[in-house]
Amino acid sequence: MVSLTINGRHYSVDAEPDTPLLFVLRDTLGLTGTKYGCGIAQCGACTVHLDGQATRSCQVPLASVGTQAITTIEAIEQDDVGRKVVEAWVALQVPQCGYCQSGQVMAATALLKQTPHPTDGDIADAMTNLCRCGTYNAIAAAVRQAAA
Repeated sequence: MVSLTINGRHYSVDAEPDTPLLFVLRDTLGLTGTKYGCGIAQCGACTVHLDGQATRSCQVPLASVGTQAITTIEAIEQDDVGRKVVEAWVALQVPQCGYCQSGQVMAATALLKQTPHPTDGDIADAMTNLCRCGTYNAIAAAVRQAAA
């Protein structure tokens, strides 16, 4: 059994140590807001926070999580910055298909918690998640609005 703290709640999980955190979240715990995209940490659809750091959960073995606090999209609005990001996403109607957006919101929230007033360069450097719909301009605008 592995003990995890996810969204402020404690869980005991019976899974193999090399199981990706993404699969524990989605398949074992039913937290399906975190999406499976590519499985190789390139697209960012699986982004969660580990101790506040944006992390692609598809490549994080369960055994490596240790005592780090995990935050998923299901709880992001409990954070003041996360709430502002979601409000900006809604106000600017950022998503088209929406599949990547939970990862985008998680990446944006981590950026704004670390850099409350990012430059366009900071946004470009931090927002590396892929969006098949190409809403990158809307994503950047929402990050700027949430930072205001």
